[in-house]
Amino acid sequence: MLRQIPNFNPMPKVFMKPYVLAFFLGLFLQSHAQFRFEGFVSSEQAGKPVYLSLVEDYRKSSGIYLNQIIRSSVVDSTGYFVFEGDNLLDQNRMYRIHLEGCTEEENKGHFNGKCEDSSSVLFIGNNQDTVQFPTSFEDQSLCSIESNNKSASLLLEMELLKEQMVLDFMDFPSETSKKLNSKKWFSRMQAFAMECNEPLVELYIFDFLTTRNSETFEYYLTDVLDNPYYSELQSRLESEYPEASFTQQYAAELSSDRQLASFGSKGSWNWTWLIIGFLVLSLILNYVLLKRNTLLRKRALEKSLNQLTKQEQKVVDHILQEHTNKEIADKLFVSVSTVKTHINNIYKKLEVSSREEIQIRFKS
Repeated sequence: MLRQIPNFNPMPKVFMKPYVLAFFLGLFLQSHAQFRFEGFVSSEQAGKPVYLSLVEDYRKSSGIYLNQIIRSSVVDSTGYFVFEGDNLLDQNRMYRIHLEGCTEEENKGHFNGKCEDSSSVLFIGNNQDTVQFPTSFEDQSLCSIESNNKSASLLLEMELLKEQMVLDFMDFPSETSKKLNSKKWFSRMQAFAMECNEPLVELYIFDFLTTRNSETFEYYLTDVLDNPYYSELQSRLESEYPEASFTQQYAAELSSDRQLASFGSKGSWNWTWLIIGFLVLSLILNYVLLKRNTLLRKRALEKSLNQLTKQEQKVVDHILQEHTNKEIADKLFVSVSTVKTHINNIYKKLEVSSREEIQIRFKS
């Protein structure tokens, strides 16, 4: 008697559990991380350049510096601008978006923050962030931030505290008032920084409070010897940003400031050796930072050039020598229209819109 075999489906259906699906989706998104920084400014700024800078040196967080710029964009006819890609660091860093408002004649000084018509915003971001800069209710630009990164707008909040502090110092400019305000604002800003749980904000505040010509520097020299906050900040930096240049920069500054404060407390200033020590430390620190920045820039330039064909690379060389299209055509034995085609391709690959931007990228 034949036995009946039950129905058998050789290809059973597999139902993926929701949390498994979410896990694989997260892995996919992480492997395709991409940042997007976008916003609106006045439509009157249409056609003007916007720059994205990476601020690694916290002592240069208050100005506009050419060697910090990593990308440029152009404001469209509606006032919209955008930066997007996947080549930023996965860790948080300080970034600046800078809208250039100077005329061409005034542009000579705009990268050190002297152009009054320029506007900028400092924020925290990384390679996986979406950051938006909507116009405010008064139609002001670069004054508010919306982001998936909870730390993005902390530096803007810090700016409000700085304004309150300045007003406090202006109310009663006496020495007694200055000492009281220094102590109060040191404690308040350090507390705010620790609540933020982001060492980058603490570095920004540290820069503001310890600038040599600031009202609070004198108090800092007494505070740095006894307050454990500074050592704790160093530990947080070494834990979260162990390889970052600003971590080593902070450690070096803290060490030298403690020596300076210690000399002052003992009343045994030796200005000659002190100045020599500062000069040596400054030279070493600047050399290390310069070598690192040079290496990073060299890698970025090599990556840019590798996108170009050999003929396009020759065109770039001639652009850097400020040759005209006609001169380039004569030297490469091609037509002017061919040169123009090469230049258009170069603009697209390097994400630039003018010869001047090529000069900035390869000559600085």
